[in-house]
Amino acid sequence: MHIGTRLSEALGKYLDLTSDQMKLTAGNMANVDTPGYKTQGFDFSKALAEAMNYGPVDDAGLAGSGASHVKVAGVAGLVSRPDGNDVSMDREGLDLAKEQLQFRAGIELLKHQFSGMMSAIHADGK
Repeated sequence: MHIGTRLSEALGKYLDLTSDQMKLTAGNMANVDTPGYKTQGFDFSKALAEAMNYGPVDDAGLAGSGASHVKVAGVAGLVSRPDGNDVSMDREGLDLAKEQLQFRAGIELLKHQFSGMMSAIHADGK
């Protein structure tokens, strides 16, 4: 039996993409001292639109359906150090904080969705 709504499914995709984004940020941070490493990322809004089945946004969107198939690319416009590495811990720290807030917001919205369903179930028994 499938219990859920379109909104809860959308929130699941949102959380999957946010998790993918956090993994990339953590990978960037882990490679801060790797010579030649280039910061990796993806366009969250385009990936979310594709995951929501709004159709392809453009070639920079998802490589397939589902949040785990995002097209990761180097981040343009960053300044490289002499060793060729362009990871900025300040930028990555801000990104991680933003991603954590996104994730917490998604969790709260999902909790609200399930709370509403539980209220409807319990109201029927009264």
